[in-house]
Amino acid sequence: MALTHRIKLFPVLALLTLGAIAPAATAFDHGHASYDQLLKQRVSDGWVDYAALKADSRPLRNYLNQLASVSEAEFRAWNEKERLAFLFNLYNAATLQLILDHYPVKSIKDIGGFFSGPWKQKVVRAFGRVFTLEHLEHEIIRKELNEPRAHFSLVCAAKGCPPLRSEAYVAKRLDEQLDDQGRIFMRQRDKNRVDAGSRTLYLSPIFKWFSGDFEAKSGSVLNFVKPYFSKAEQLALNGGEFSIRYTDYDWTLNSRSVTN
Repeated sequence: MALTHRIKLFPVLALLTLGAIAPAATAFDHGHASYDQLLKQRVSDGWVDYAALKADSRPLRNYLNQLASVSEAEFRAWNEKERLAFLFNLYNAATLQLILDHYPVKSIKDIGGFFSGPWKQKVVRAFGRVFTLEHLEHEIIRKELNEPRAHFSLVCAAKGCPPLRSEAYVAKRLDEQLDDQGRIFMRQRDKNRVDAGSRTLYLSPIFKWFSGDFEAKSGSVLNFVKPYFSKAEQLALNGGEFSIRYTDYDWTLNSRSVTN
């Protein structure tokens, strides 16, 4: 009987002893400092210096390892803005890594085959699993979190995308960052513009592909996009009926040498 008690107690005593000497788990950095530094060095006005990232890929890999170490239980305990910032950064960082793994390429669409394109590659490591960018966007970000401004933040490494910010998304500034992204994207005239003369609203195909997300939030695509245009364009849009036409989507890689 005494031996049995000793056997039962040993794991408990051992755990108590180990707990006394083991260092405390490092809290997750919601400032995403290492990724923020990388973006400031390698991204300028939405252009990415993939050659420089390729030459020194360790910071990006280390950051992705940091994200991969977060358990689903830990993630679920965060507030919504912390979760969104994490997922936006995860998507964009995993996309950067996907490009580096195949660089040089002229377009992200050159990666993979007809039935296994870039968004079907299992490149995202999170919550103890490995899944695709497609799954991350559609089954997690869009399905679980009602934030259509996500379409301003998720960058597919193409010129037609909203620009990649030169900073990480962070929970404490997330609304400010997403609204700024909206204004920047909506005022890129090759993608979005108001033609008051012809009463035509030209929009990126993003607003066609994901129209349901914008309509669910604001009632219509027009209502959603209007606040992100200039005051003059908003006045024009308030002046009567506009038809919507969609601009061409440029899938060329958003690549350029960045000097800092």
